[in-house]
Amino acid sequence: MIALLRGAVHERGQGSVVLLTPGGVGYVLNCSNTTLAALPAAGQDTTLLCHLAVREDALTLFGFGSEPERDLFHLLLTVQAVGPKLALAVLSSGGPDEVATSIASGDAKRLQQVPGVGKRTAERIVSELQDKLAGRSAVGTGTGSAARGVVTATPTDEARDGLLGLGLSPEEVETLLAVAHGDTAAAIIADALRRSRS
Repeated sequence: MIALLRGAVHERGQGSVVLLTPGGVGYVLNCSNTTLAALPAAGQDTTLLCHLAVREDALTLFGFGSEPERDLFHLLLTVQAVGPKLALAVLSSGGPDEVATSIASGDAKRLQQVPGVGKRTAERIVSELQDKLAGRSAVGTGTGSAARGVVTATPTDEARDGLLGLGLSPEEVETLLAVAHGDTAAAIIADALRRSRS
C-alpha cells in the first residue's frame, strides 16, 4: 500500500501531477483541483497522501493535499456506483469542507452540477453520507479533520483498504483484521500478511 509520496513537482497535467521521488521514480497522481491549486512550483518538494485504486488492467494513484480531502474521498467510495474518478470529480467541485457541508445539508442539486453525477447518484450520495457528515463542526470551530466535517479513517480502516488493494477477498481481510495488531495501518497490514502466510 502506498500511503503517501514525497518528492519534487515535476510536471502538472490536466487533473494530475507527476511527483519525482528521491529515488528517481516519477509517479503520476490524479488530483482534485483543490490539491493541484495548492501545489508548489515545479522543482519544489511536496508531500501528498495517496490512494491506490487496483483494477485488473490498471493501477491508478490518487493524491490528496490534506487528510480531510482524502477521508472524504474514502467516504464517497463507500457509496454505490461512485468510483475513484467520480469521487475525485466531486472533490474538484470545491474544497472538502464545502463538499461535506453540501452533503450534510442535503444539497443534491449542487452535486448534480458535477460532471458525471446525475440526479440518482447525487441523491444516493446524500442519503448514504448525510448522517455521517451531519452535525460536525464547520471550518474554524475546531481542529483535525473531524472538526472540518470529515470522518477520519482509523488505522484499521486504512489497513482494510490496503489489504483489499493487494487482492485479498473481503472475507480474508476481515478474518486477518480480527487477529492482526499494530498502531498504524502499515503495522497492521504487515502483521496480517505474516499471519496469512503462517
